[in-house]
Amino acid sequence: MNDELKRKQLNKYKAFATGLFVLMAVIFVITTILQKTHESHWIGYVRAFSEAAMVGALADWFAVTALFRHPLGLPIPHTNLIENSKEKLGDNLGSFVVSNFLSPQTIRPYIQKIKISNFVGEWLTKERNQEALIKNLSDIILDILNKLDDSEVSRFISKKVSEMTDDIQLNKILGNGIIYLLDKNDHQKIVTNLSKQIKEYLIENDEMIKDRVKKGSYSFIPSFVDKKIAEKIAGGLSDFFREIEEDTNHEIRTLITEKIYDFSNDLKEDPKWIDEFKSMKNDFLNNQKLDEYSNDIWVSIKKTLTIELQEEESSLKKYITKNLNEFSENLKTDEKLQNKIDNWVRVTAYKYILKNTHQAGNLISSTVGNWQGKELSEKLELEVGKDLQFIRVNGTLVGGLVGLIIYTISHFFL
Repeated sequence: MNDELKRKQLNKYKAFATGLFVLMAVIFVITTILQKTHESHWIGYVRAFSEAAMVGALADWFAVTALFRHPLGLPIPHTNLIENSKEKLGDNLGSFVVSNFLSPQTIRPYIQKIKISNFVGEWLTKERNQEALIKNLSDIILDILNKLDDSEVSRFISKKVSEMTDDIQLNKILGNGIIYLLDKNDHQKIVTNLSKQIKEYLIENDEMIKDRVKKGSYSFIPSFVDKKIAEKIAGGLSDFFREIEEDTNHEIRTLITEKIYDFSNDLKEDPKWIDEFKSMKNDFLNNQKLDEYSNDIWVSIKKTLTIELQEEESSLKKYITKNLNEFSENLKTDEKLQNKIDNWVRVTAYKYILKNTHQAGNLISSTVGNWQGKELSEKLELEVGKDLQFIRVNGTLVGGLVGLIIYTISHFFL
């Protein structure tokens, strides 16, 4: 019911209560005149009833009116109570709501009934809801991306990378990385492949070896001897690397592994490597280059995100849709997940409400306190004024009955 309807209803009941008072006044006047010309006993009873009814009606009219305004516009003390006490009324109303509606005992039963997981799961199952959710999220993220200052974001990335790299010891990272590969024996693949490549190179370039031997030989040594020596050298070397390639336990492999372990430990502990890598890092990640890298990274990320968020069937949206489907299905079938989410929502809601109950009280108090006194009186009168008019009606009737009883007692017993 809007304010206009409430006002019409209030005026209707006001007219009824006032009409009843006028009726009693008319009866009182008539019976007073009749008593002067007639001696009928009933006239006295009716007159006593109407007289007392008028008094009751006036008294209750005064009481009801004094709540909302000054009766007849006269500044009588302790009238216009609501306007004069609106701050206190707001404080008391806020305290009442907090104490009786937001206490732990009151809100706990309602909080315990919260079961949001099934609702969210069912909601996410519907395709139109998924589309609406993804579209709204995309619009929000796009709006944020467009409002971001690219130069500020680039500087932020550059600053964070610089802070991160200041604490990074590249020599230890590289040393530990090499040891990790050694522990997994992955370096043997490199040794095998390298041995194979050297072997094949020696076989394919045996003529080059012969020429080298011939050039380095003395002139008095026959060429067939040089050729034989070159064949022995090439064959021996290729056989040696074939053995390394085929024998996973070859002593050269063990030796290489030991040397790499030594190098890795040296890389981690030797101060010269710390300084060397620090110098390399400073050359590679100086401020100018960091700014350039950061700008390129941000431009690339922003461009990619913008395209993905704008396209209807982008990979990102398909990925999000897929995960939403999986999540909604889990919400409907995974009882453990349901309990976990529902309990988290309940605990969070319970703590948040209890933590902010005073805010509700302050809101009510400040809202009522900020209303104009006349406005507050009008609002409350619209809400409860209709019922208060029945106080006037009851006062008229009860007052009349009391007056009639007093008149009867005084007439017969006094």
